[in-house]
Amino acid sequence: MTIMTDSPVLRLRGAAFTHPGGGGVGELDLDILQGEAVALIGPNGAGKSTLLKGILGLVPRTAGTIELRSAATSGEAARTSHAANGMVAFLPQSAELDPDFPISLEQVVMQGRYRGLGLFRWPGRADRAAVRRALETVGLAELAKRPFGALSGGQRQRGLLARALASDPALLLLDEPFNGLDQANRDALVETIRSLKASGVAVLVSTHDLELARLVCDSVVLVNGTQLASGPVDEVLTLRNVQECFDGVGVEIDEHTLVVPGHEGH
Repeated sequence: MTIMTDSPVLRLRGAAFTHPGGGGVGELDLDILQGEAVALIGPNGAGKSTLLKGILGLVPRTAGTIELRSAATSGEAARTSHAANGMVAFLPQSAELDPDFPISLEQVVMQGRYRGLGLFRWPGRADRAAVRRALETVGLAELAKRPFGALSGGQRQRGLLARALASDPALLLLDEPFNGLDQANRDALVETIRSLKASGVAVLVSTHDLELARLVCDSVVLVNGTQLASGPVDEVLTLRNVQECFDGVGVEIDEHTLVVPGHEGH
């Protein structure tokens, strides 16, 4: 059973995030509840990654407000330095980790605990337990000692997700997590997101995969420089709304994905 409360983990009101050199996304009004998954959909340059990085504090907020709350705060707003306090975890499209670096999967996932360790502290029992839980959540516990570079691409992606989960976040941000995954790893990721929702984690996922949105997301936000529509999946994810969002691109919708001529990535 999914845990959902009336108190949002993330609340944006009139928020805008703008890069110092220009470009960004604005007019954002969004609530994400504990145990809720929200799909973020829009064309290249729409501001999806900017929004995710803005929530992390990596892109300046230039208008509006942002609040983050965790179950531990009992409704009190978290500090604005939310990216530093472990409330938010992020899985980017591509990782900087060299797969040939001699490190085990378990050691990669332990990196997710370093933020909370501080200087001159070694991982303890609680850290090792968090790593085990994260690996179990993504279905890779039996591969903990395997060299990271020996894993398949899909397994490495799930391992990096486990690294994000090891910090026990209240909010998980995913940027195109299904890109390049085979069916087995897609299925595993779907089950992982369902498990996270059931445990009360809030999820915001940038994706073009409509199957993901329909299978595991409770609502959808369409963005193209600004927020165009938001609400329940079946109400927002219509051909008319999507064509308006991808204005001038000739979008079609098949059973699973957005078909956007000449469009790659997000």
